Amino acid sequence: MSKNLYITALGHKSGKSLIALGVMEFLVRNLDKVAFFRPLISDENTVDGKDKIIDLISIHYNLETPYRSMYAYTVDEAKLLVSEGKHDKLLEGVLDRYKELENEHDFVLCLGTDLESDSSALEFELNVEIANNLSCPVLVISNGHNGSVDSVVRSCRFAVESFGERGSNVFSVIVNKTPEELQAQVLQALRENLRDKVDLIYSIPYEQTLDRLTMAEIVKALDAKVIYGTKQLNRPISRFVVAAMNLRNYLPRLSDDNLVITPIDRLDIILGTLAAYRSSNMPNIGGFVLTGYLEPDELLRNLLHGIQDLVPIIKVEEDTFTTATKIQGIDNSISPESKRKVAAALGLFESNVDTTELRRRIIRHKMLFTSPKMFEFGLIKRARMHKQVIVLPEGEEDRILQAAEIVIHRDAAEIILLGREEMIKKKIGALGLALDNVRIIEPEHSERFDDYAETYFQLRKHKGITPDNARDVMSGVNYFGTMMVYKGHADGMVSGAIHSTLNTVRPSLEFVKTKPDSTIMSSVIFMCLGDRVLVYGDCAVNPRPSAEQLAEIAIESARTAELFGIQPLVAMLSYSSGESGIGEEVEKVKRATIIAQQKAPNLLLEGPIQYDAAVDAAVAKTKMPESRVAGKATVFIFPDLNTGNNTYKAVQRSAGAVAIGPIMQGLNKPVNDLSRGCQITDIVNTIAITAIQAQAEKGLT
Repeated sequence: MSKNLYITALGHKSGKSLIALGVMEFLVRNLDKVAFFRPLISDENTVDGKDKIIDLISIHYNLETPYRSMYAYTVDEAKLLVSEGKHDKLLEGVLDRYKELENEHDFVLCLGTDLESDSSALEFELNVEIANNLSCPVLVISNGHNGSVDSVVRSCRFAVESFGERGSNVFSVIVNKTPEELQAQVLQALRENLRDKVDLIYSIPYEQTLDRLTMAEIVKALDAKVIYGTKQLNRPISRFVVAAMNLRNYLPRLSDDNLVITPIDRLDIILGTLAAYRSSNMPNIGGFVLTGYLEPDELLRNLLHGIQDLVPIIKVEEDTFTTATKIQGIDNSISPESKRKVAAALGLFESNVDTTELRRRIIRHKMLFTSPKMFEFGLIKRARMHKQVIVLPEGEEDRILQAAEIVIHRDAAEIILLGREEMIKKKIGALGLALDNVRIIEPEHSERFDDYAETYFQLRKHKGITPDNARDVMSGVNYFGTMMVYKGHADGMVSGAIHSTLNTVRPSLEFVKTKPDSTIMSSVIFMCLGDRVLVYGDCAVNPRPSAEQLAEIAIESARTAELFGIQPLVAMLSYSSGESGIGEEVEKVKRATIIAQQKAPNLLLEGPIQYDAAVDAAVAKTKMPESRVAGKATVFIFPDLNTGNNTYKAVQRSAGAVAIGPIMQGLNKPVNDLSRGCQITDIVNTIAITAIQAQAEKGLT
């Protein structure tokens, strides 16, 4: 197994951050302890005294390595050592710092210099020499944005030959920022020219959104004061407009996501632009920068009262010309605060690079263990393989919209939002999200509404439902979304961020119904602990399941675990282990265990068993030494809802575990519930899980 990788660019602004994120993403999902190391950093590429890419990787992946341990020298220090004839000292310093990381980690991802100084030729030679001395396989990045196909091929061939002459192996070349119309041509030319030298060659298209500054980045670069719109600083900026002319002449120059720079005393510009923002015929600007030494006076504050959160408004002390010059000079890199850019970068990398093959070549198939990181990464990857259509009934909820943007960026599913179109679009604009092409459906205005209402009437008329009742019911977003799944117009549904579990799953119970071999719907929670993923069931649906139902929950939960790559070792939980206890509840678990074993004889299952005996090998050795499940259970079946719900929440809070779910099982079609306290990450994971369930239902997994 390789323990390292060296990523090097062939020129500045090649998109090293994107590639480093993409590689780091699958490394941390497959290995326990991954370090990030830059042999040389540039003083010109720092923010708040820290290298920008080290800061990005360290914060995004919660690396515990001290910042000073993640690089050896600055470029200026390296040039000084070389000029003083201390070349060996330079290499020794790099190796010493690298070895410190290697000794404490399973893998070290190394990233070369920025090639932005006046000594880029020296930097390239140092990259070659360092990679060779560290015995690193090499991944080369070329910038395809401004060069011709021939120039890209020449630079890549030169790099491969230069590394090869020093004994280093370039095993992959990635051309980043390639114009979309040249992608196929670039790939073909490289494969022809690097035949028998490099076999992993990829091209990533140029993505304009990654080159756009956000309001947050502008605030940070200008050290500006945020007057209004603190929650909207993730808005992207397309270009800036200096507003110094008459309003009538200035407004036609505006376009979507413009940054308006104007003196703070130009109330006509400020109010006229905000009035235009309110108009459906005018563009939506990205924000304001108010310039000058004056502070917002009472008149301005009164005029903005009630509309202050419409767009971000920031204030600087400098004059308009100085401010515009500073903004033009801001280096547009991916920062750890820009979650949208990170998601877009990862989606772009994973959509254009065969990460499975790249991972195999880097770490030679060896996986240390199935970790929570690996589990979550696998969800997105599997969802992307056969993309499904997921409907989100709570389209007016901020968290749902933010999660939808991430899912779309990661190319994990197609999303349909339900709700009032005008309200959803207003929310999308207010949150600064990139959801321009997402499908939005207002149930009562849908062309399918009448058909859905008639279908519901036919399915439920035996329960006394009238046609008018059916129309009223179908106007509800959860019923409409569930009917979309029932009719095959969506592959799955996720709801519950603002609705109760009952309101989310009731439509499914009414007409989606359970599978032929299921009598009940049940649920599981994926509990992502520090070093493993466990499955808890049922923690959300069935208050007091009978022995027969408990057996069915156990079998169904084992199937769910297996679907998501977890080997099912099932523990039927009780307050006693084996034959040690008596009582009605213990007897129910005993009967459930026998029924489950009869229905699924190949399933590894133990019960009754206490939680400590199920999860702790030392306790298991004492209480149930002959059991093949005790001490290593992965699927935990609770005897009732009270026990299951409280246990999962106790473990979640006390152990700092990530709880994904509840995930519904036993239904003919995938419909999943969210906790009303769910985070954006929880929603993203649940959407991916729903997509995978839909794939399984179609036989695509």
